[in-house]
Order: sequence, then C-alpha cells, then structure tokens
Amino acid sequence: MPNRTIIMEFLLMGFSEKWEFQVLHFVIFLMMYLVILTGNLLLIILVVMNNHLQKPMYFFLVNLAIVDLGYTTVTVPRSIASAFMNIRKISYSECAAQMFFFVFFLSSDLFLLTAMAYDRYVAICHPLHYMSLMKWGNCFQIVGGAWMLSFLNAAMHAGTLFSLPFCSKVIHQFFCEIPHLMRISCFDPKFSEFWVLLLSTLLGIVCFMLIIMSYIKIFKTVLSMSSMASRQKAFSTCIPHLLVVCLLCGTGIFSNLIANFWSSYKWDEVLAVIYSVIPPMMNPIIYSMRNKEIKANIWKLFN
Repeated sequence: MPNRTIIMEFLLMGFSEKWEFQVLHFVIFLMMYLVILTGNLLLIILVVMNNHLQKPMYFFLVNLAIVDLGYTTVTVPRSIASAFMNIRKISYSECAAQMFFFVFFLSSDLFLLTAMAYDRYVAICHPLHYMSLMKWGNCFQIVGGAWMLSFLNAAMHAGTLFSLPFCSKVIHQFFCEIPHLMRISCFDPKFSEFWVLLLSTLLGIVCFMLIIMSYIKIFKTVLSMSSMASRQKAFSTCIPHLLVVCLLCGTGIFSNLIANFWSSYKWDEVLAVIYSVIPPMMNPIIYSMRNKEIKANIWKLFN
C-alpha cells in the first residue's frame, strides 16, 4: 500500500502560470462563453416565444441548447474566474460535482442528437404517421429517458472514480476531467473503471449507429422525391442537425486520436477546449445559418 494522505482539494493547473497567458486565457474564454450564452439563449427565446416553432423538432432543439449551456457553464466560468484571480484550488466535492455534471450534460447531448435524428427520420420517411408517432407525450418520454440515462452514466463514472484514493492533487487541466483524475489515482483504475467505460462506449456506439442509419434512410427518401422544393425543404431541416452531429462526434474522435500521438498536458488542454467549448459555440450558428424558419424568426425578433 503506498503512503498517501487524505486529499481535500485539487489544483487545476490550467494553461500557464505566466501572467500574460492567464490574461489571454481569461479574454478568450470570456469571449467564447459570451458567444455560447448569447447564441443558445437566443435560440431558446425564439422557440419559446414563437408559436410557429412549437414543434417536436424545436422542442428537442431547446433541450439541446439547455444541455450546451449546462456543460459549458459547469467548466468555463470556473476557469475564467481562476485565470482572473489566479486561484487554482478546487475542493474535493466541487471537483466531483463538476465531473458529474460535465459527463451528465455531455451524455445528454449525444442522446438528444439521436432523438433529433429519429424525429427527422419519421418526418421525412413516414410523414403521414408523424403526428401519431411524435406526440408531445412521446417527446417528453424520449427527453426524460435521455436525461435519466445521462444521470445514471454520470453517477456511475463519479461513483467509480471518487471511490478511489488519490496520490496527487495536481490536475493538469482547466477542469476535473476523467482521464486526468485517473492519472492521479493511487491504484490503477482500469479494472474498476473498465465496465463503466465499456458501458459508456457501447451507448455512444449505439447512438452513433442509430444516427447513421436514420440519415441513410433519410437521404434515400429525399433523393427519390420528384419535387425540387420538397428536397430543399427536407435538406434545410436535416443539414443543420447533421452538421451538429459531425461537429460533436468529429471533435471527440479527433481529440482521442490526437491524444494517442501527443500525450503532453498542453495538448490535452487544447483538445479539451475543442470538444467541450467549440460544439456548443457553433451549434446556434449552424442552426441559424441553415434553418430557414429560425433565420426568418431572428429577423422578425430584431426588426
């Protein structure tokens, strides 16, 4: 048994200890967080205030915006405050809560994107059955199931990791991320974390395959349409969602692939920004640029 003390707090080392880089960190993260807040809140307000957008697709979109706000609010403001006040300490309980909610919101993001792919599949491939299949009761059950699965996934990760003792309190990241917590554990957490990681991986693969299968059938149906106007309408609602899926999955896969080649802490921090901050910042822009209904209502709101 290695000698260890009970750790009551951790140190989030962030990007740099130099004052110039801390100022740069503060400015860049503050600007990105303001863009995330503005874009996602504007999207929520548009859907809630406009009766024409009271549809299942936009109901899922509001939940997606809430999730994007959630997992950035869990990490980014804390990092901004740390850079501004040069405070690196985070309590044990705060670190556990941060990791739990980050996994919770990130899992919810993937489940909601899967639900949105199913919604587009039903709307385009089975339009006559859309109102019966996508009733508001069914939509609430789908979203409730997504939140519940995400809660269980986050609880398993948090319960497994924080049941282990830690031999170091230095975390070379701007938030409490699972791989960095595993690195500072006294014991090899691969055995205790294996089944949790396996379950999460299987859930991710199932969601990704369902999204791919939905869009294969969607594109087959769209390409068989004789009317060009119908094709354009179908693509205008599908392309934004497909871009968001590619952004989230692409940044996540890219981060994992690059991490296998560059294992330095600086690369870990940059890659964490890519998959945790870039997608929620770009999602409202993608939906606003590609969705005609949202663009029209944005113009109405500002006019």
